Amino acid sequence: MDEITKDKQIQDLTPNEVLQIYLIEGPNGLRKRTPPRLAPKMFLESGILKYIPSNPRCVWCQAPFKGLGAPLMKAIGKDKSKFNPTLCTECEDFVRQHNAGVEIEMSMLFADIRGSTTLAEKMSAVEFSGIINRFYSVTSDILAMEKGFLEKLAGDQVSAFFIPGLAGAQHYTHALNAAQKILKATGHMDAEGPWVSVGVGIHIGKTFFGSVGNKDGLSDLAFLGDAPNTAARLASSAKAGEILISTPIAEMLQLDISALENRQLELKGKSDQVNVWVMNLNRPAQVAV
Repeated sequence: MDEITKDKQIQDLTPNEVLQIYLIEGPNGLRKRTPPRLAPKMFLESGILKYIPSNPRCVWCQAPFKGLGAPLMKAIGKDKSKFNPTLCTECEDFVRQHNAGVEIEMSMLFADIRGSTTLAEKMSAVEFSGIINRFYSVTSDILAMEKGFLEKLAGDQVSAFFIPGLAGAQHYTHALNAAQKILKATGHMDAEGPWVSVGVGIHIGKTFFGSVGNKDGLSDLAFLGDAPNTAARLASSAKAGEILISTPIAEMLQLDISALENRQLELKGKSDQVNVWVMNLNRPAQVAV
């Protein structure tokens, strides 16, 4: 999508343009485009909701998730988002309602459990589900803390996307921080070894986010494109305890790659080899930003 003219006001924006501003600039981007006659309505929520008890609350509109205000917020469609528990569902409901979708640059992280099939063979289904649930819980908390949009908890994999509107202009640093924290939280620095073996891939690139569905009205929100596919393949190629960092995100991070292993990978579905740098917790690289 082309850059939106800076002086274009909110009443003239299409749903796709509203979504683009949210993803890149956050709600403040829309507030800047609100003319004085509409300003009271625009600021009503954040101005009043912050006084309704209690924390935690949506970081964008201040809707409370607990206390006396929580039932009221749920009644008006402001429940906790499945993408990030620091946000409410109002924004994602807007995307579904208007069938909106845009492509912007964002960072992404995929984390896979290594050897999950073998692991499942060695224990009961209940024991294996306990490991998976613990993995989901640990990674979800880290990704939310690092301001990521958690897209999937599927099988033995989690994926998250870091957008400028929530994670800031240096969203790629949050992807790397989350990757390192996930490896640490799963025990890859423990003397006795990890309680579950995990490999991580991080990447940056143009990605579609929006509503996808069919003619019968069944829809969901999804992150789509070549960049997410590449990030998923990186995670699948990472060995236990490794973070595979693509060249584009390494360049954005301004990594000191002198101590990192370099690999050329042939990834499924990619016609050319993909250049990556290999990081682990014992040999982390310095980040310039």
